Amino acid sequence: MASLTARRPLTVGFDLDMTLIDSRPGIRAVYQALSAETGVPIDADLAVTRLGPPLEQELAHWFPEERVAEVADRYREIYPTYAIPPTRAMPGAREAVAAVQELGGRAIVVTAKHQPNAALHLTHLRIEPDAVIGWLWAEAKGEALREYDASVFVGDHIGDVRGAHTAEALSVAVPTGPCDEEALRGAGAEVILPDLTAFPTWLKGYAAGLARRR
Repeated sequence: MASLTARRPLTVGFDLDMTLIDSRPGIRAVYQALSAETGVPIDADLAVTRLGPPLEQELAHWFPEERVAEVADRYREIYPTYAIPPTRAMPGAREAVAAVQELGGRAIVVTAKHQPNAALHLTHLRIEPDAVIGWLWAEAKGEALREYDASVFVGDHIGDVRGAHTAEALSVAVPTGPCDEEALRGAGAEVILPDLTAFPTWLKGYAAGLARRR
């Protein structure tokens, strides 16, 4: 199959939180530590049901606007201590990334998360994409997808669907995060898989279709 992608390498983008990794236990621990340190009550269980958008949007629920930037910096500073060890790979995550590479393609991660922390997660969990791009959310993810000429973007949030469409890439969605199948379909996702364990089989069919069109 590698020869089929020789002219234009297949590039697939993946979101991180709740697509490749279940970061809820780690992020919950960070919010609990941040609450203890600042004395500001944070409902960590509620916060981890809203993963996807930039950190500052969540912090704005708990801190006054003038403190958000300062608290966000502190969150990112303590994040490696509290969030990396408890986080687990989502079922099928390693296999999904490897499936792209086995076809001679590139797998990239495009996330709203602080890029160094995203890279720490992937290293810790032995998920090995070809590139990691952070600090991008929703339509802004389209910038990285365009730069890497990605034809597919896989994510769990309606923001990921918007990012895929901004880059004119196929939106493949998994309802493993805060957005259910109905919401993802309503946002315009072209493909919905139950989770990443179904991705390698889907990808083989997608790549075979590309080959036939060539």
